[in-house]
Amino acid sequence: MRVMFAYHLMALHSGTVGSAQDLYQYTQVAKDLGHEVLVYGPPDLSLPFTFSLDLAAVDALVFVFEWTTHLRDGDRLDFARFVTKVPRERRIVIDCDGAYNDPISANGDHNHRDAALSRRWTEVCDSLSSKICQPTLRPLRSNVIPFLFYGFNPKRAEPYEAESKEYGMMYVGHSKLRWSAMERVLRAVEPVREQVGRLAVVGHGWDALPPWAAAMRIEEAFYTDYAYLQKLGVEIFPPIRFEHVIPWMSRAVFNPVLLRPIFQRLQLVTPRLFETVSASTIPLLTMDDAEHVRQIYGEEIMELILPDEHPERRILDCVRHPERYVGILKDIRRHLAGQHSHTRRLKELIKIVES
Repeated sequence: MRVMFAYHLMALHSGTVGSAQDLYQYTQVAKDLGHEVLVYGPPDLSLPFTFSLDLAAVDALVFVFEWTTHLRDGDRLDFARFVTKVPRERRIVIDCDGAYNDPISANGDHNHRDAALSRRWTEVCDSLSSKICQPTLRPLRSNVIPFLFYGFNPKRAEPYEAESKEYGMMYVGHSKLRWSAMERVLRAVEPVREQVGRLAVVGHGWDALPPWAAAMRIEEAFYTDYAYLQKLGVEIFPPIRFEHVIPWMSRAVFNPVLLRPIFQRLQLVTPRLFETVSASTIPLLTMDDAEHVRQIYGEEIMELILPDEHPERRILDCVRHPERYVGILKDIRRHLAGQHSHTRRLKELIKIVES
């Protein structure tokens, strides 16, 4: 089968946001399964993707929508081509951020500012396909297909090497609507700050607003307490491309796994939930819904959730005795390899296409 993904090309060119890593993994596992995965767009030799504008030879077209339903600049004929060249039953929408819902808010986060934007998003998705998927096991709307989309690549999993760690804690990801979760981690670190060692965050928004935040009217989404970061001596690095995410994570003893409040509310999964487990680090989860976490990672993950009571003890134990968590990490990786590999995801996606 020839599967084409329609995705915002800006995200692929930057390589620092969104689903670029998972799209790349789909292209790799497709070869082993006898399929071909393409990305809609003009040829670009600077990126590790096969681009094409030829929709006539496509068996399935998959729209990957995150913060926008726009795909690329300068060509308003894209959607006309999509609906005339690929049959509706062969088109799928992946609604990554839970925007295909009524307006929902959680702890200062929301999927839409108002009902009009929610209706517009829904109309766009419905105009493209009857197969709307979300990366959650429990979608709110009855017509939404649960499809986790993101996955784990066991071939990329790095062995844990305690001796090579430059940092006690590292977080690779943007600050967008993640300050409350990050602050919880840092408050747990503070009582044992000297024992933990160097701290670092990598991504947009930790020390200053990204240049596009004001134009998009999302300044509040990138709020951080920069003075507190400085107080704890947190080192701040600019965004890195998706190819370097796991190596950077592997430089630290532990990496917190953070989710936006609305993602927790909708029980969405993200690339980081799987990438962190691939790195040579201890993933430390901050999510509130233990049952949701257990469904994704298996029973062993409970030892890697930051507890509400005396969280500093868990952090100190990770730093002083990382070997206690290596066996747990191996068990979780085995579970993910069996239940959440990109190979399994692609097979699931093809079944949705053919349904």
